[in-house]
Amino acid sequence: MRTAAILPIKSFGAAKQRLSPMLGTGARQALAQAMFSDVLGSLRKVDGLESITVVSADPAVDAAARGKGVTVVVDPSESGQSDATVEGIRHALASGYDRVLLVPGDTPLLCPDELDSLLVRGEADGMQVVIVPDRHGSGTNALMISPPDAFRPSFGPDSLNRHVTLAQEAGLRHSVEEVPSLSHDVDTPDDLSALADALEVRRAVAPNTRGALRQLDRARASRFAPEADDAPQALEV
Repeated sequence: MRTAAILPIKSFGAAKQRLSPMLGTGARQALAQAMFSDVLGSLRKVDGLESITVVSADPAVDAAARGKGVTVVVDPSESGQSDATVEGIRHALASGYDRVLLVPGDTPLLCPDELDSLLVRGEADGMQVVIVPDRHGSGTNALMISPPDAFRPSFGPDSLNRHVTLAQEAGLRHSVEEVPSLSHDVDTPDDLSALADALEVRRAVAPNTRGALRQLDRARASRFAPEADDAPQALEV
């Protein structure tokens, strides 16, 4: 079954606004780009994917995405993840793909072997829709659809139940499957903390995200380090 991954990406500069209480614009941009690079690198290693389509209007995303097996489709409206995935689905249909796998760009722990297993099971079980939940059990961190236009994705808060309902209403054979490496996405400071904890356990994954988080830690340490004049003075004896 010919399968294309679709990776919708906001402008790096506009990404992760809910992290603004703890991260400045530059830090959020660096983190978003690092996570995207890790997700894209892992998708390149998934044997069951024939191609990867990145959907974005950001020239920086275009530059970061270019490479073998990757096509960049311009997001004309920048109106959200759901509409961006529809643009990717249109491209997949025009290119003759039988199935799409929608993956967000902020799941840097993604394991290629787990995705390959998901694709194999989906085909073997005749699934038309497979929904992968986030760690909270309410959002959607991956969505497999066959054929690509079987139904229109609807991401956002509580999207897991919404996708199940849409599949049921369309009479599509569907399942909800947990994929451990896709459980962590990053929207809030709590999500970022949970991701950092997971990276402490899984030391061989997400090198770009790991590096970005180290830089953030160093920046915080430097910011709160005492000035030389404020450093404790040695006692004279």
